[in-house]
Amino acid sequence: MSETTSAGRDAAPIEINSELLAHAHVSKAWPFEEARKVVSRLKRIPQPTGSIIFETGYGPSGLPHIGTFGEVARTTMVRHAFRILTEDKIPTRLICFSDDMDGLRKVPDNIPNKEMVAAHLEKPLTQVPDPFNQYPSFGQHNNARLRTFLDTFGFSYEFLSATQCYTSGRFDATLLRVLEHYEEIRDVILPTLGPERRATYSPFLPISPATGKVLQVPIIDRDLAAGSILYKDPDTGKLTQVSVTGGHCKLQWKADWAMRWAALGVDYEMAGKDLIDSVRLSGRICRILGRQQPEGFNYELFLDENGEKISKSRGNGLTIEEWLSYASPESLALYMYQSPKKAKRLYFDVIPRAVDEYAGHLAAFPKEDQAAKLTNPVWHIHEGSPPEADLPISFALLLNLASASNSEDRSVLWGFIQRYAPEATPETEPLLDELVGYAIRYFHDFVKPSKQYRAPTDQERAAFADLDQRLVALPDDVMAEEIQNEVYAVGKEHGFEPLRDWFQALYQVLLGQSQGPRFGSFVQLYGIDNTRSLIARALAGELLGANVSNN
Repeated sequence: MSETTSAGRDAAPIEINSELLAHAHVSKAWPFEEARKVVSRLKRIPQPTGSIIFETGYGPSGLPHIGTFGEVARTTMVRHAFRILTEDKIPTRLICFSDDMDGLRKVPDNIPNKEMVAAHLEKPLTQVPDPFNQYPSFGQHNNARLRTFLDTFGFSYEFLSATQCYTSGRFDATLLRVLEHYEEIRDVILPTLGPERRATYSPFLPISPATGKVLQVPIIDRDLAAGSILYKDPDTGKLTQVSVTGGHCKLQWKADWAMRWAALGVDYEMAGKDLIDSVRLSGRICRILGRQQPEGFNYELFLDENGEKISKSRGNGLTIEEWLSYASPESLALYMYQSPKKAKRLYFDVIPRAVDEYAGHLAAFPKEDQAAKLTNPVWHIHEGSPPEADLPISFALLLNLASASNSEDRSVLWGFIQRYAPEATPETEPLLDELVGYAIRYFHDFVKPSKQYRAPTDQERAAFADLDQRLVALPDDVMAEEIQNEVYAVGKEHGFEPLRDWFQALYQVLLGQSQGPRFGSFVQLYGIDNTRSLIARALAGELLGANVSNN
C-alpha cells in the first residue's frame, strides 16, 4: 500500500426493503440519529457532484490506541445508517486522515531509541526516523500500525496522509484561500490566545529550508500574487520567503482542520468532547473558506484504570493489540457502540462483560422484530448482517472454570463444556473455541495472579458442609436452576444477611476471587463431584496454599 491512500474492503452492497427503510427513518439507535443529520444537510446544502465524505482524524505522534479505532468504528456505523436512509443511492467515502506533518513536540514515553528521536524534535513526523527501524519515518510507522488493524478488521476506508496532501499540491488551492483570508482567520483565533502567543500567531507554519523544523514564527509580510509569506529565520535572523503551497508550509491545528474540511469536502466528522471549542472555531474558519462545516457530534473520552484520560504519548489504557489478545474485534466494536456520549473506563477488567454482552446481543438478534433489530448493537457492528451464534456458555463462566480447575489446558475446559453440551466440539462451535483461547489467556494474565483464597468463618464452614450434603443428594441430570435454588436455601437457612454475603463467601473461599458466575450454572458445568471436592479442599485449608505462589 502506498502512503498516499489505502483502502480496506469496498463497502459491501446492502439490501434495503420497505420495512427496513420505514423503521430506519424513526429508529432511536444513535447511528441513525447521526445519519439523519447528514440527510438533513443534503436538503440545506446543494448536493455535491461527488460522494458524501465521512472523515476521521488521527494524530500519529504516539502509537495508535483504541480511541482511534473507536472513532473509525463509530463513523462506519453512521455511514452505513446513512446508506440505508438514502437507499444506497448516494455514493459515500470514509477517509481516515493522518496529521503526520505535525512537528514532533516531545518524545513519547513508550518507544525505543528515545535519544535518536529527541534529535529530531519539531520536525514533521514523516521526517523523524522510525525508532523501531521498520519504516522510513516515525509517522509512517504509526500510520502503518493504524492501517494494519483497520485492514484486519475489514473497514472500508481510504487513508490520506497530510504530508502527501500538502506536498502533492492537493491542498494548494485551499491554502491560497487561507492566504487570501489571512486576517479574517487570525481574527477567529486571536481572542482565544494569551498575550504572548497572540503577538506571534499565524495560521501558517513555515517548514525551515535549513533545519526541516516546523516553525512557529511571526509572519512579516504576505504576497498574494506569489502565494508566499515572509518571516525572519529564528536561527540566522535572515528574512526568508517561502511558498504556502507544495508542502513548504503547514497550517496551525484549528486552521488546518478547517482547511482539510474545505479541501476534501467533508460532510461528517465526530470528535472527542475535549475538542468542542476546536470544532466551533474550525467551523467558523471553514465558512470563511466558503464551505459549511461537517455534521458530527462530540463523544466522551475513554479513561484508564485510574479514571485519567487515555493518552497516545503516555501509553496508558489499553492498546488495540492488548484487547485483541483477550477478546474479539466484535466485542471491542460493541464497547465503542455503547453510550458514546458517556465517559467509560477502558481497561482490562471491562473485557469479560463486553464479550458476554456481545454474545447476548448476537443470540437475541434472530428472535427480534425489525424495529428491535435496528437498535441491537450487532446490527450496526456487522452492517446489518450479524452471524448466527448462540453460545451455550458465557465467557465469565469459562473464566471461572479455568479458575476452579486452575487449568490452562484447552482440552480440560472443553471437557467441562461437553458435560453441559455433549454435542459441542471445537469444530462445530468455532466461536466458542475462540472464547476458550481468550479465556485461558485472560485467566493466566489477570485472574490467576490476583487469586487470593481465604478460610471460611464458622458460619460459612457450616453452610459449606450443608451445601455439600445437598449436592450429593441431587440427581446426575440436575439442571442449573435447581442447583441455584439449593444454594439460595443454604444461604437463607444459615442466616446470611444480606444473601449476597453468602455468594461472596462462595467465590472468595472456593475460587479465590471477590465475584463469580451464577453459582448453579457453574456447578452444573464444573460437575457436582468436582464442586464437592473443591468444597472439601477449602474446608481442609488446602486451597490457602495457592496464595503463596501468587504473592
